[in-house]
Amino acid sequence: MVEHASVIRNDFLRHDMQFPHVWCPGCGLGIVLGSLIRATAKLEIPKDDMVLASGIGCTGRMPAYVDFNTLHTTHGRALTFSTGIKLAKPELTVMTIMGDGDATAIGGNHFIHAARRNLNITAIIVNNQTYGMTGGQYSPTTPYGSKATTAMYGHIEHAFSIAELAVTAGASFVGRGTVHHVTQLDDLIGKGIRKRGFSVIEIISNCHTNYGKMNNLADPVAYQMWMKEHAVSVKKAAKMSVEELEDKFTIGILADIDKPSYIEEYQKIRDKAAGAGS
Repeated sequence: MVEHASVIRNDFLRHDMQFPHVWCPGCGLGIVLGSLIRATAKLEIPKDDMVLASGIGCTGRMPAYVDFNTLHTTHGRALTFSTGIKLAKPELTVMTIMGDGDATAIGGNHFIHAARRNLNITAIIVNNQTYGMTGGQYSPTTPYGSKATTAMYGHIEHAFSIAELAVTAGASFVGRGTVHHVTQLDDLIGKGIRKRGFSVIEIISNCHTNYGKMNNLADPVAYQMWMKEHAVSVKKAAKMSVEELEDKFTIGILADIDKPSYIEEYQKIRDKAAGAGS
């Protein structure tokens, strides 16, 4: 069903946690967890030097399974906690995992301004197009016309694109992958972590138990095939017309820009202030 991926590093998992995980059978979050562990393991960063923060929602459970420094925060505020950690301990590798509602609804302003500041943080946003944990209400990424528990007759709002929003807001690195294209997802997460500045990895995932059930995608395998059929590489998309891309989404690297990070500029101010006071 998914592309081949290497074996997961067991020492990056907390073995005192109950397995199998708490997510619904077939949920893409288990695949995201595997990609995160493989990507971080390849970087050879000591796990005590890594931080994973989360907000509220299905993705909020992920820090409980990884043996890093972890933080489970309030709804929409994961990036604010990560900002504080990075400013206090800039030597740490800070990652933030959020859902589409958590990151771009209640957390929308935090997300935009974290990208604008170019903080040296990696934001991993799992987009399943719904509020999965709380019952399938529509989110900022729920497609127009689709059904939700709060849009029984069809959603009348238009979704916005997380990855394109991140590019516009000023993130240094922006990538989009899916839980079907696992090898690519491992690579995107690794590149995002290595990148200096604010990185955003949007992951198209499935909530077949809520969104899928109401939109003819209740089978997780069928949902996986939907991702395969609708995902188009950035390179291929550049040669396609607007009409050809109408019901598709791009995957790959959407932005990769070199510019000073907020932490670097902040340190310059600290050095100047220290020199002025001596």
